[in-house]
Amino acid sequence: MNGKRRIILATASAALLLHTALAPAPAMAADQPAGTVKTSKGTAAIERAGRKFPAAPGAAVLGSDQIVTGADGSVGVTLRDETLLSVGPNSKVWLEKFAFDSTTHEGALNATVKRGTMAVISGKLSKQSPSAVQFRTPSAILGVRGTEFLIDVGDTEQ
Repeated sequence: MNGKRRIILATASAALLLHTALAPAPAMAADQPAGTVKTSKGTAAIERAGRKFPAAPGAAVLGSDQIVTGADGSVGVTLRDETLLSVGPNSKVWLEKFAFDSTTHEGALNATVKRGTMAVISGKLSKQSPSAVQFRTPSAILGVRGTEFLIDVGDTEQ
């Protein structure tokens, strides 16, 4: 190899090493979205850190988001553990916490229905760790044991 070619290769190798050293680490399970909006109709939004985003199909739902629907709105969300959430009109649902290990199927799911309705078909997490899944309303806490259910809080938010 001639001298010019060695310098180019050395420069390219140094750039590749620097890029590799500065590249972010692969996303861990906690960094991944809790789920994805699959369906959305009417007025529907995701509230995150004081900001509102459209709850459009394909939108990420994080483990601290609130899903808010208007009188004509509804949202269908699939969580990473295959739990299905269907949020009805005039609803406000807070996904307080979501963690899921896709290998062991362990983790936690805590959600609060502040107003309105939500139907749930539980996924892998509730089957593996039933005590780690809870849904709250202003007047009750529901533990999940691998099932389907509907929560109706009504129109008043507390």
